[in-house]
Amino acid sequence: MEALGVVVALVALFGVTLLVMAVVGTVKAAKAVAAKVDRHSTNAQRAVENAALKAKSLTRPGEQGRIAALRLSLRTGLDSTRQVLESGLPQDGQLGDALQLLARLDSHAAELDAELRMLEREPMSSRVTAKLPELRERTERITHSADSLRWAAQDRMRRFADDELARLGKECQDEAGALRHWTPADPGAADGPESASAAAHATGSPGTASASAEEPADRRKGLGAGRPTSAEELLGLAAEPLSRLADRLRKPNPAGPNRP
Repeated sequence: MEALGVVVALVALFGVTLLVMAVVGTVKAAKAVAAKVDRHSTNAQRAVENAALKAKSLTRPGEQGRIAALRLSLRTGLDSTRQVLESGLPQDGQLGDALQLLARLDSHAAELDAELRMLEREPMSSRVTAKLPELRERTERITHSADSLRWAAQDRMRRFADDELARLGKECQDEAGALRHWTPADPGAADGPESASAAAHATGSPGTASASAEEPADRRKGLGAGRPTSAEELLGLAAEPLSRLADRLRKPNPAGPNRP
């Protein structure tokens, strides 16, 4: 019974752990989706506002049109700088400092945009005319600072790209030069054994020539060079046939056997 109770407790603990993990995963997924939706909704809302400001700057004459143009230039400059810095941050970590400065500029730009929005609804044209130069000067300072960060980041990325391209071009030239070295270091090695055999046939070998010259002399010795010497050859009788010698020995002597 105790063992069964332990098994049941372990199964219950395992089930509770799975349930907690599922709840945590669901909450994290929901937060990620919500953040993504908020980000997209914010971007969409900002795009709509920028389109409205552009339309106001083109359609409304006078101070209202100039205020809309200032707000549009302020937003456009900051958004462009943010896109450049965020795109180059994975390759260059030093752009993180520039992003921090841009965040501080965003706070000043948000305050300025709020003042411009209030001035846009100001009914007194005299106040609008009096405040507009100051707000334009602040807008130009913020946009110039953002543009400076963007231009510096672009120059930095272009410089890194040029350096990398120069190194890559040098490596390609070195590899191309190495690929063109197809001639072997020893010219005689390229000929191989075929050229050596051809030279041997052309010049000839002294040993071979002497062997060829002595070969007919060996052949002129006759076929009996290899057999043993007979008794007739040792006595000098090989020149006269044995039959004639026998005939001379059988011929009778006319003077008789006692005469010399």
